[in-house]
Amino acid sequence: MIKKLFLLAALTFTALCGQAQSWLIGPFSKHNAANPVLSPLGTTTFDCPVRGENVHWEAKDVFNPAAVVRNGKIHLLYRAEDTVGKHNGTSRIGLAISSDGLNFKRMPTPIFYPDNDAMKKYEWEGGVEDPRVVETADGQYVMTYTSYDGEKARLCVATSPDLLSWKKHGRVFSNFIKGGGTDFWSKSGSIVCRRVGSKLIATQINGKYWMYWGDQQQLFIAVSDDLIHWYPFTKPDKSLKAVAEFRPGHFDYRVLEPGPPALITPKGIVLIYNGMNDAKRGDTTLPEGTYAAGQFLFSDREPDRLLDRSKSYFMKPDQPYEINGQVNQVTFVESLVPFKGRWWLYYGTADSKIAVASAPLR
Repeated sequence: MIKKLFLLAALTFTALCGQAQSWLIGPFSKHNAANPVLSPLGTTTFDCPVRGENVHWEAKDVFNPAAVVRNGKIHLLYRAEDTVGKHNGTSRIGLAISSDGLNFKRMPTPIFYPDNDAMKKYEWEGGVEDPRVVETADGQYVMTYTSYDGEKARLCVATSPDLLSWKKHGRVFSNFIKGGGTDFWSKSGSIVCRRVGSKLIATQINGKYWMYWGDQQQLFIAVSDDLIHWYPFTKPDKSLKAVAEFRPGHFDYRVLEPGPPALITPKGIVLIYNGMNDAKRGDTTLPEGTYAAGQFLFSDREPDRLLDRSKSYFMKPDQPYEINGQVNQVTFVESLVPFKGRWWLYYGTADSKIAVASAPLR
């Protein structure tokens, strides 16, 4: 199943490193001439219902977006930070729309944000972070996101018929007991999907929906009947069962974190993920703390069974806006959509801006 290919030439626009494997999505090329496609904006304001005042809601940083193709256009749901909230600014989610994947028109106010609702205790004042969006067979949108109160990150879920009006459903693991309670650190939910035209549709396997999640040295998996209530795989002692782990000597030694929604392909489930480097025990050629991107291949019959993983990263920081910013040395991939014959991969750069790479759709 795996075949060796020649190493790609080190061109300006290439983001692929190492040897390719036949199941990998790519190769991806960064659109350096257009990047970054979204940057902070200091002119837009929002009447924050919690703070009770007008804030420049996307003035500090914009990064880590979800993407959806709707009505023939790419809709980018992006994390935006203001300059006044504690914990490096309060995060809200904005919406920008593009007909070519490179030039975006923004909505003037956020479409998802902390409010005076039941989720306020989890979302204030850190905010709502890092969305990932999939569709259901009946046309609904399901968004996993991180709520952050300044101390603990919690993976949550919301749904929408149109990407504009959202219903918050709370923490995804609210019914799961871990260590004597339901309230534990969790992030980055990547729901398994199948491509249907330009849509990524959440797909059941063995009668369940599946989601990869986590931001530690291990990667975890959970199942659901309804895309709202999720239950992690556990060991006999009820501790979390890992489906992948860090690798000494590699770029993903410190952290494994899911990227875009996982994709069912003819070879299995491909999960593009983010790895954080340890310069001493990981990849010694990369700076400390570098976030680079790799790919996993899981079984499409047993989604918790790892079949293969990329031998190295396929994208790393190499542009000034990827190397320097709120957090240096970061390319954080989070959304992948099929559009006009290509895969479009949007990613956060240095936790400050948004850029895009693309690859042939095959």
